[in-house]
Amino acid sequence: MSFAAMMLVASLLDMAIGWPERLYARIGHPVTWIGALISALEARLNTGQPARRLATGAGVTLGVVLLVGGIAAALQAALPSGLWGVLLGGVLAWPLVALRSMHQHVAAVVTPLVAGDLAQARQAVSMIVGRDPSALDDAGVARAALESLAENTSDGIVAPVFWGMVAGLPGIAAYKAINTMDSMIGHRNARYEHFGKAAARLDDLANLVPARLTGLFFALLSAGRGRAFRIMWRDAGKHRSPNAGWPEAAMAGGLNRRLSGPRVYGDQIAAEPWLNAGSPDPAPQDLARGLALYRRAMAAMIGVLAVLALAGG
Repeated sequence: MSFAAMMLVASLLDMAIGWPERLYARIGHPVTWIGALISALEARLNTGQPARRLATGAGVTLGVVLLVGGIAAALQAALPSGLWGVLLGGVLAWPLVALRSMHQHVAAVVTPLVAGDLAQARQAVSMIVGRDPSALDDAGVARAALESLAENTSDGIVAPVFWGMVAGLPGIAAYKAINTMDSMIGHRNARYEHFGKAAARLDDLANLVPARLTGLFFALLSAGRGRAFRIMWRDAGKHRSPNAGWPEAAMAGGLNRRLSGPRVYGDQIAAEPWLNAGSPDPAPQDLARGLALYRRAMAAMIGVLAVLALAGG
């Protein structure tokens, strides 16, 4: 069975219709199912001294990945061979790719920002970033949205597709379990520092290749290709994340705008270094340019999937 063809079907389905609201209202979404499991386990087991939390969190991380991956492996084993197996596998993988929703969330920021409605733009960007948007100006909103676009293109699209190509349904499902755990418990605070450490480290490992592939797509498809590659290579390592700096630095270089930098999370100020320091802050129109770069990069990814599918990969 061609896993590349399966991921191509999933990507095209998601690009065309996303995950319909009516379907979500009726059955939810696989990621919310995984999230409910993680939440229940964390509430019950995240207790005791740091050493206990560390061990228990590692056990939960391993257990959730094995359970989700095992269910997906059983479903894949039940698929028929040939074209029907590829099509059904693509349908099963479809909700685990987020091409359309990523575009919709960022476009919801672009429209009011370009129209000068800062309040609505702040509200829209609050849906995709963790920082407090209440004090952000136009440049701050555009910068936050561009960073989220770059990082989440890797986490929400390229990485699941990559692992789906490697291992089919078990690969994409296990990755989504890892990434969901990282987003829920992989935080460096009093509650999750120890319990979520294994999930955070596993997520770093799972995104090692996809983040760099995402940066490559952005750099190759940007108007300033040479600058994008130069800034990505120079600045990716400055980011607090071992992976997010690659797509974010490529986006910064491709648009010739600075990203990252100091930001506020709750009552804390994170003194992050700039990516592509010395370049201007992004303007509202630059967010639209970033979204156009995203579309080109995702078209290229789908093209690669099509070539691999035709080659029988």
